[in-house]
Amino acid sequence: MKTNRLLLHRFEELLDPAKPRQCPVKSILLGYGEISSIFELEENPGIAYKRMPLFKNRPEAKAYEKNYHTYCSKLLDAGLHLPEDETVIIDDIPGRPVVLYIAQEKLSPEDFVHKRIHRQDRDANMRMIERVISEILRVWHYNAEQAPALELSLDGQLSNWVLTEENRLFYVDTSTPLFRLEKKEQLDPDLLLQSAPGFLRWILKLFFLEEVMNRYYDLRQVMTDLAANLYKEKKPEIIPDVLTLINKHLPENLPPLTVKEIDKYYREDRKIWSLFLAFRRFDRWTKTKVFRKRYEFILPGKIKR
Repeated sequence: MKTNRLLLHRFEELLDPAKPRQCPVKSILLGYGEISSIFELEENPGIAYKRMPLFKNRPEAKAYEKNYHTYCSKLLDAGLHLPEDETVIIDDIPGRPVVLYIAQEKLSPEDFVHKRIHRQDRDANMRMIERVISEILRVWHYNAEQAPALELSLDGQLSNWVLTEENRLFYVDTSTPLFRLEKKEQLDPDLLLQSAPGFLRWILKLFFLEEVMNRYYDLRQVMTDLAANLYKEKKPEIIPDVLTLINKHLPENLPPLTVKEIDKYYREDRKIWSLFLAFRRFDRWTKTKVFRKRYEFILPGKIKR
């Protein structure tokens, strides 16, 4: 990839997270994560930059960068296809946090699985989703072979997969490198709380953080999340068929998933993330309007869940 590091540095230097479209370095906002926002720079097209303003110092960012590259290499070892990527650390802008950018080859937006399901027929959708299920299972087979030395996690939601016109299936959600070595989590969990309002962090750490992180190591919960994601993508009518596919592939020692279980999971998950986003917006308003401080994260508008 031809990552333009000087342009990226200028973008970060001139960016106001409250008004990203007013940055002199023009960009297209491609999407949002819980701890990142994703841009394409107009002068450096074809690359998706994931901006992560999480770090107090360069050693923190370097440790995260190392974990990221290890995570990606192990996903490749497990048999997944990943986009070409690079990392850039920006740590020399006075008064700003250290920012890690993860640059990925930009894949066609129309090839994302959550977009394809709206233009394909039922049979094509079932084949595509079964391929996603098979790729998730690759990771769990790999974990079984590597245990206890290594265990990878995965977020299986449809928006994390891209099926290209060449019929290659890519996994793109690599920016949160959750993996364990000898059963020890390698990612500092406090970094995942940096985007949360300060008054919520101790509550989240005490009651929710471990549960959320563990979710991505549990095959049945990953499959539950995959099926429940169809509500958000406005395709609930195919959930029974998708559960049939999932249950066909689940190991015999795991109980089959049910529509009732998926419904309950989705309702609870929607409430939690809607409330969390509302708190983040309140936190942004307080910092920018009351205390006249800079808020580093870029938040989405209204999300339909």
